[in-house]
Amino acid sequence: MMQVNYDTLSKTIAALTEGETDTVALMATLACEVHHADDRFDWTGFYRVVAPQLLKIGPYQGGHGCLVIPFDRGVCGAAARTGETQLVPDVDTFEGHIACASSTRSELVLPVWDGKGALLGVFDLDSDQPDAFTPKDAEALQDILEITFSSVK
Repeated sequence: MMQVNYDTLSKTIAALTEGETDTVALMATLACEVHHADDRFDWTGFYRVVAPQLLKIGPYQGGHGCLVIPFDRGVCGAAARTGETQLVPDVDTFEGHIACASSTRSELVLPVWDGKGALLGVFDLDSDQPDAFTPKDAEALQDILEITFSSVK
């Protein structure tokens, strides 16, 4: 079973994205690298803010995702609405969870901010294992997101 080494992952992403400021290019690279770094990550991707209170799917790895998520629905919507990381050990206990994939058992969603502090979207990790994510995952991924997207203005 492959477990992520966040130090190595952070250095790899930093090397791959050095000097890049295009949001979609950064999202695509991050989704790919994070998805393949750990067997727990069943679906890994971004939902972008495209209108007030509305997310649309962005670059991702894994099966199909929901195309549109309003801020008032689901785990992704909660992260966008509150600006806070959502660590959900059991999606069936999350009120308003949207089952984009029936295999999802647990979820970690982090808000993504640009260098000026504006919300770009959310980074969503789904697992087909219950209670797959830890606060350490959330902290390490938040650090990677901050470093990666600080160059986007």
